[in-house]
This record gives sequence, structure tokens and C-alpha cells, in this order.
Amino acid sequence: MHAKSRTLNPLLNDLYPSHSVPHLLLISKTEESNPLTQRRRKMASTSQLPAYKQDFLKAAIDGGVLKFGSFELKSKRISPYFFNAGEFHTARLAGAIASAFAKTIIEAQEKAGLEFDIVFGPAYKGIPLCSAITIKLGELAPGNLDRVSYSFDRKEAKDHGEGGNIVGASLRGKRILIVDDVITAGTAKRDAIDKITKEGGIVAGIVVALDRMEKLPAADGDDSKPGPSAIGELRKEYGIPIFAILTLDDIIDGTKGFASAEDIKNTEEYRAKYKATD
Repeated sequence: MHAKSRTLNPLLNDLYPSHSVPHLLLISKTEESNPLTQRRRKMASTSQLPAYKQDFLKAAIDGGVLKFGSFELKSKRISPYFFNAGEFHTARLAGAIASAFAKTIIEAQEKAGLEFDIVFGPAYKGIPLCSAITIKLGELAPGNLDRVSYSFDRKEAKDHGEGGNIVGASLRGKRILIVDDVITAGTAKRDAIDKITKEGGIVAGIVVALDRMEKLPAADGDDSKPGPSAIGELRKEYGIPIFAILTLDDIIDGTKGFASAEDIKNTEEYRAKYKATD
């Protein structure tokens, strides 16, 4: 992927030279008068998002996970924003994404009747996610989800020791919830579903960090045609529920008054051009 980027927060670009933006910006009491702190509060006051979504979005901004700029995707589209969940690797940020996933899952359980026994993380990004999320579920929902297990797959089967493709709890006869960062084309999720099915598991649903709400690239290369998203296609193909911590709509809503007007405009135009029909 080719990228010309800047952090989502324009003040960080003013305060720090290119490529030296701190990985995590912490706010202390002495920073109450800092314009960055004031703009973060403005972001919270103008957003209609639930508190846990706002917290997750703030963590993504502060950690450089969410950036605006010019990014060439695998589809060859030029995206005005980029979300890299691989940057959630500090203790604070790992806790933030685990908490957001757990709260999204609990909400899905309460409002949509989601039921599952095992949190499954496809290799490789899903591996730290599934373990951290399982711990957080036990903390946030004791007596309800504190007996949930986790598992993940190996890219290559192990032929010695315990062997097999799966590490963690056995999937056989269990309801499996897949967790991952995003769904782009859906190929990786189909592979995960196939592995789970072969191991005797039942896929109960999928939860991702971000739903880009973006249509799949047209087979003939004509992006002017309407089309479904990868998430929509997976829902239709497998009949399973799919949830997201954030959608592109959430990002636009949650960063108004915080991101630059140009960045918001570019992202809204991108959404209008590539928004999926489902």
C-alpha cells in the first residue's frame, strides 16, 4: 500500500514534525488548557456516539491507528483515511481495543441475542485480540461471560506435540464468535469459517473493529456501478450476524469539529462514491 499520511489530529501535525508523532499522547491535569485537550472535549461534546465508541475512537486517534491522508488500497482505490489495528500494541491501546470489542459483544448479546462459547481469532492479527477480549469479557460480565474460552488457528498445521491447526479450546460442538480488525474482501473470514466448520464448530457471528461500509470492487473494474460490501456478502452467504465497533459513519460523526474540514469533506466524498448498497 502506498500512502501519504498525516495523523487524524491536525494539531499533532503542527506540534510534531513528520514521522515523529508520539505513539500515544496522554492527558494530565497540567494539560487542561492545552488546545489539543480542548478539541478532544469538543469532539466528545458534538458526537452522538455512545461513550464506549467515543473512547475507542479517541484511543485510535491518539495512537496513530486512524489517519487521514492519501492511501492506495489493495483494490487500487485511493482512500482518504486508513485504520491500522496493528498499531494497538501498547498496553494502554491493547486494553482500549479489548474493552471496545467486549462492550460491542455484550451489547450484541443484550440487543441481538448473540450467544457463543468461544472467541476465535484468525491468525495473525486475531491472535492477541481473542485472548485480550476474552479476559475483558470476564471482567465486564462476571457470572455471564467469565466462562467463555478462546482459540486461534495456525497458518500451518503442527505435526508434532499436540498437533493440529487450532490452539486453545476445542471447537467441536461449540458456538464460535470470530473477532478481527476489518473485513476487506472476506477471503480471510471464509477461510476461518471453513476451518471452524471442519473442526466441528458452529459459527455464531463475527465482530470487527471497523466496518468501512464500502462496496466490493467490480469484477469488470467499473467502480461506478452499485454493489454490496464484503460484510453484506458474508451475511448473505452464511446467514450469520456481523457487528462492528465503528463504522465509517461513526468515524465521520465522531471526528467532526476535531478533524480538519478538508479531511471530513474528502471522507464524505469517498463514502458517497464507494458506499455499499447493503
